[in-house]
Amino acid sequence: MTLNRRAFIGTGAAALAALQAPALWAAGHGKPKVVVIGGGAGGATAARYLAKDSKGAIDVTLVEPSRHYYTCFFSNLYIGGFRDISSIGHSYGTLAADYGINVVHDWAVGVDRDARTVTLAGGAVLAYDKLILSPGIDFVEGAVPGWDTSAHNKMPHAYKAGSQTELLKAQIEAMPQGGRFAMVAPPNPYRCPPGPYERISMVGHLLKQINPTAKILLVDPKPKFSKQALFEEGWAKHYPGMIERVGPDFGGDKVEVRPDSMEVVIDGTVEKVDVCNVIPAQKAGRICEMAGITEGNWAPVSGHTMASRVDENIHVLGDATNQGDMPKSGFSANSQAKVAAMAVRGALTGSKVFPAKFSNTCWSLIDTDDGIKVGAAYEATDEKIAKTSGFISETGESADLRKRTYEESIGWYSGITADMFG
Repeated sequence: MTLNRRAFIGTGAAALAALQAPALWAAGHGKPKVVVIGGGAGGATAARYLAKDSKGAIDVTLVEPSRHYYTCFFSNLYIGGFRDISSIGHSYGTLAADYGINVVHDWAVGVDRDARTVTLAGGAVLAYDKLILSPGIDFVEGAVPGWDTSAHNKMPHAYKAGSQTELLKAQIEAMPQGGRFAMVAPPNPYRCPPGPYERISMVGHLLKQINPTAKILLVDPKPKFSKQALFEEGWAKHYPGMIERVGPDFGGDKVEVRPDSMEVVIDGTVEKVDVCNVIPAQKAGRICEMAGITEGNWAPVSGHTMASRVDENIHVLGDATNQGDMPKSGFSANSQAKVAAMAVRGALTGSKVFPAKFSNTCWSLIDTDDGIKVGAAYEATDEKIAKTSGFISETGESADLRKRTYEESIGWYSGITADMFG
């Protein structure tokens, strides 16, 4: 996938104040149409629930360039050797065959918000009554001096799963004995807060098997990070002496990279490395920005419906949103998709809409059968999606509990991918 694979041109002004009443479609105006752009945890779920729950009353089109979708969640486990790449890949065949969704593998290249149409790279123009955007992330240009997407084959980001993930693992496996792996971690906010640190754990696990004298350098602009005490406890237990973290107090926020010479420069000090994983600062997928529905780097939404605060006929899901307290995760996107699907179905067919409730859990694997988790429940207020309760694993937990936590995550993966793709 390329950085701007969902280029999106916003040409319209503010959308109409409200949708026509559902009875209008019953009077011969045809089925209401929903276009969903982006086929990940948010988009695929929203498309499936709209098609399933409307029982054919809504015409649902899902636009996704990739024919095979690789989940970012669990991609770190592929790097660590716990899964193969095919196990995190999924197709859209069931959504088309069993749910009647019109799955279009193309790029969205234009939108007319007044006419409510989306133009695709192949020339097709799709009309919509409601548009759902779930584009994931793009990267902030210049966030890491010396790196841009033209350098991602030398210094992979691997934060959009698939070929980048395979490339990063191959680079790690090809490191010289006693070599050095480096990661440049992103600033807040970003996709999957524990993700970089689970990746460090999985790189450590892989190196322990094939290159036990190798070292890991983690350069981090943040003073603290998700599940920090749990990860640091695990690193000391499983990978003693292997991992060095450089935080902002020692220059972790003053970093540049030199892909051609494989160097990381930390506050002026040059560090030679063999592999470098650069995860830059992030923003909403470009489709949101070009549609004119972003403020800053993210798309603000109403937690009650996931509708854009700029255009109520556009709903935005997952990593791209600025919605309040929920982290940017696959679980969050899946949860938000169900709320959006219910709100869209209600607006278009008059079906009942219940108050929005959300949940999230993020599991991470530190080493074999050493799983940890963090999660919370949320509800919508007029201001944001607000956290109402939460939980997190504790340091010092028994091996049996950690194993059960890991096994729980395996069951969740099977469940959420079935919920997304049928």
